[in-house]
Amino acid sequence: MQATMDHYIYTTRLKQIWCDAVAKYQAGNRNPETYFNPSTLAELASLGLNIMDVYDYAEDFVSHDDPSFETFLLVCEVRRDYFLNIQKGQPSKQTLDPSTLPAKDQSLAGILWLPRILPKALAKIRGELPPEVMYGCGGDRRFFKANNIHPAEFLRIVESQHQDVSNIISWLKSRSESSPT
Repeated sequence: MQATMDHYIYTTRLKQIWCDAVAKYQAGNRNPETYFNPSTLAELASLGLNIMDVYDYAEDFVSHDDPSFETFLLVCEVRRDYFLNIQKGQPSKQTLDPSTLPAKDQSLAGILWLPRILPKALAKIRGELPPEVMYGCGGDRRFFKANNIHPAEFLRIVESQHQDVSNIISWLKSRSESSPT
């Protein structure tokens, strides 16, 4: 029988999994394939998550003290919600091709990084990121900070706007205009 996550306490369990990953990374383990046993992998899969969903966030937390556990949890919740309610618990068969991502220096409507983060956000929501691409990487975090947006909030906007880029741009511009100085 495949292990599934107890949905009532999944946040507590995700924190345990994340803390274990942080400890392994701090101890020098750089092989994500050794981080989780089959039961934990099954628990993650029951939420629409995988090894890299945890490893990337643990690695960046240890290396850069960002993103926090709370950000990790909120981003996972967006993915979990989409996985359970839209995908009906069925993982996507697609994977984003990293070579199709726009260059890091591209902008759209004067917003640097937007062309790159949009397909990454969609792939994150759908569980289609390849292991070598992280949603919430250093470049993404610069984008979020520059535009006064939380990473999970951006995922929800992208998902709710159904890829309507003009609405996303309008929302981004209104948000960045209200940024604290």
